[in-house]
Amino acid sequence: MLELAILGLLKEQELHGYELKKRLSETLGFASGVSFGSLYPALARLEAAGAVKAVEAFASTAPPVPLTGSLGGELAVFRARKAGARGSRGKKVYGITPRGEALFEELLATESQSSDDERVFNLRLAFARYLPPDARLGMLERRRAHLVERLVQMRARVKAVREGDRYSRSLVEHDRDAAERDLTWIEQLIANERAAAPSRDEAVGAAPVPSFSKNQEDNH
Repeated sequence: MLELAILGLLKEQELHGYELKKRLSETLGFASGVSFGSLYPALARLEAAGAVKAVEAFASTAPPVPLTGSLGGELAVFRARKAGARGSRGKKVYGITPRGEALFEELLATESQSSDDERVFNLRLAFARYLPPDARLGMLERRRAHLVERLVQMRARVKAVREGDRYSRSLVEHDRDAAERDLTWIEQLIANERAAAPSRDEAVGAAPVPSFSKNQEDNH
């Protein structure tokens, strides 16, 4: 997961370690955060594999050259500051390589076959725009099937909870409601995906995704 996330972020732009760590937590929702003890070894592995390149950025903290009215004086100050800045190293910036681009596509295509782990699915979905349309739709439909099965189980658990045990019942009802919301969300994503490419669906004779209602499940 971490290697895929790193490559996906670097595919968008070059980043130094701190920025990468921050975006892993804030943008991709690594709830527990990613420590530098995990991030830098992963970057080192990717760099050794030729998937990531690292360049040393030079620090530039000097204030602007003051306008003195004397061109010769301003040039002299500029040259002095430039000479003093040589050898002053800043943060290492990481970028993706062509090998990294290929590895990212390989990881994304392979792991998008899985729909069981919520964190894994959310990560794949964050980079779903890089998947071919058919693969993206397949990923969403597999997730939908998983959620339908999960919702059936949640509703059975609600019925199995003993009357009067309100705390246990509240917990399983909360899980059931969360599964229902997730299913509604995924069905909307599938509908949007199909609407964006109607000609492709007509070509393969794809049928609309049926809605999974509570009554239908209860009858099941």
